[in-house]
Amino acid sequence: MPASTSAGGQTGTPPGSPSSPSFEEALADLERIAQAMESGNLSLEESLSAYKRGVELLKLCQGQLADAEQRVQVLESGTLKDLNSPEA
Repeated sequence: MPASTSAGGQTGTPPGSPSSPSFEEALADLERIAQAMESGNLSLEESLSAYKRGVELLKLCQGQLADAEQRVQVLESGTLKDLNSPEA
């Protein structure tokens, strides 16, 4: 099980590195960060740190989703079909 992070979620690992969190881990971290920020219990510095980490995780998730979409298009040979068409 990965080590837990603070509300800021700082792990020192840049997005895209080999030990970056999985999509699911990054999404769970984003949810924890949002909850911590919404609680109103963070100091200004903690809030800024949490926001920065949230932006990093968001970019990581967006990149992973774009990669997954590209891989699906490759698997489908770029010819995605309407499921309701008679050819499907």
